[in-house]
Amino acid sequence: MENINRTVLAGDMVVEPMEMMKTNKKVILGPGLRIEKDTVRASKCGQLKMKHPNTFWIDAYQKRYVPNRGELVIGVVMAKAGDIFRLDIGSCESASLSYTAFEGATKKNRPDVNVGDIVYARLLIAHPDVEPELVCVDSHGKKGKLGVLHEGFMMCCSLNLIRKILNPKCTFLALLAKELPFEMAAGMNGRIWIRGRTIKETIGVGNAILALEYLPNDRIHELCDDIGAHLS
Repeated sequence: MENINRTVLAGDMVVEPMEMMKTNKKVILGPGLRIEKDTVRASKCGQLKMKHPNTFWIDAYQKRYVPNRGELVIGVVMAKAGDIFRLDIGSCESASLSYTAFEGATKKNRPDVNVGDIVYARLLIAHPDVEPELVCVDSHGKKGKLGVLHEGFMMCCSLNLIRKILNPKCTFLALLAKELPFEMAAGMNGRIWIRGRTIKETIGVGNAILALEYLPNDRIHELCDDIGAHLS
């Protein structure tokens, strides 16, 4: 499809999905696109992207996070109100997390969560008119990698960098893991938690991740080699 990587501004009409809709084909509109009657318009500035066969979205550089249901986020516990924890997830309002939203949690067996803790959670409810709600279990009631993240270091970055790191075609994490062991949790709200064997390695991994944002794909291997050589 022509001009699929063109730049669009907020309010611009996007004709590519509209043409597909005219042929009665199913169209999936991702972040940055809205439909009003039969007209598709961009709601933010960025690059129009398409994933075959029918998914369209706007790839934009932004730091303000807009909650989306099902996304994994990293939050900081700000307060405890009764049976609810209030977490800062970087959006315009705080999110709520119930003590029962942890694996095996009961009234007698409450999770050990304190103000200031860093929590890796999934958005259960995300709606413009409703307060975001988080859970630390999957659909089977298991925590998996979710829950309180102990020790380590949390840093903030752009949402664009998070998408780049989590892209299946990005080889950065696999190459860096060959150089040194580390643990990492990436939240779609522009936050990354890292824990290395030492403070020096943790900082080195964090610097490598931040350097990745404006680095061409053909220099990723070189970056990982430099980090590994420096820390060794």
